[in-house]
Amino acid sequence: MPSLLEISPDKLARLIGTPKCPVLVDVRTDEDFDADPRLIPGSLRRDYRLVQDWGQDFTGRSAVIICQRGKKLSHGAAAWLRHAGIPADVLEGGFEAWAEAPYPAVPVSAMPKRQASGHTLWVTRARPKIDRIACPWLIRRFVDPNAVFLFVAPAEVEAVADRFDATPFDIDAPIQWSHRGDHCTFDVMVQAFGLETEPMLRLATIVRGADTSRLDLAPEAAGLLAVSLGLSRMYADDHEQLQAGMLLYDAFYRWCRDATGETHNWPSPKKGA
Repeated sequence: MPSLLEISPDKLARLIGTPKCPVLVDVRTDEDFDADPRLIPGSLRRDYRLVQDWGQDFTGRSAVIICQRGKKLSHGAAAWLRHAGIPADVLEGGFEAWAEAPYPAVPVSAMPKRQASGHTLWVTRARPKIDRIACPWLIRRFVDPNAVFLFVAPAEVEAVADRFDATPFDIDAPIQWSHRGDHCTFDVMVQAFGLETEPMLRLATIVRGADTSRLDLAPEAAGLLAVSLGLSRMYADDHEQLQAGMLLYDAFYRWCRDATGETHNWPSPKKGA
């Protein structure tokens, strides 16, 4: 049982990937991090010695602090945040407990380099439909909550990526983040970021079916295609469409994780019928 001011790995795992997930801050020492250079999905690396400087970035949010074993570094940093009026808990057992569970962790080697301000920057084709909404959802929920996405004319994606030091994705070119064989870009990201849990693989199948016109892969693929095309007609602004799409994929992910066995029938069958 976690003590006061701690959160268990099991409880944190239920929050990750949802809109209600707190800010996750990894304060492991460089030595501990280098021994296992992975991050709990959605977490940010910060120097525990500078907590008085970066703590203010999370004003108005709650936080979970992660160190190697859930001892002095995370408890000290969390206490500083609470002193600044930011609700903060410690991950019980730290990163070691998370890895032993085992829950997924994102290899830092797979992540694009961050901008000077700390966020990753991505660029893709304008007028997104499926993959170009699903991938930003995945990145913001599990890789970098502060990721920035640029939508530009298809012919300009690679040039914009070069000039603005952004990471291109989902274009018809031999780049890291695009379709590979019969897999779509979402599949590629799920695998590269170490997120191959059962719910995520179920969602990836739905996305692949909708994005590659193989609606036979999952019954839900046709529904995702229909809603995605509808959203693309509702929004002329790509960023407004992305915001609406975030809710769509939040719902699909929660169904994949928690509700695949649930049915809904109306009217209810009559007894003896």
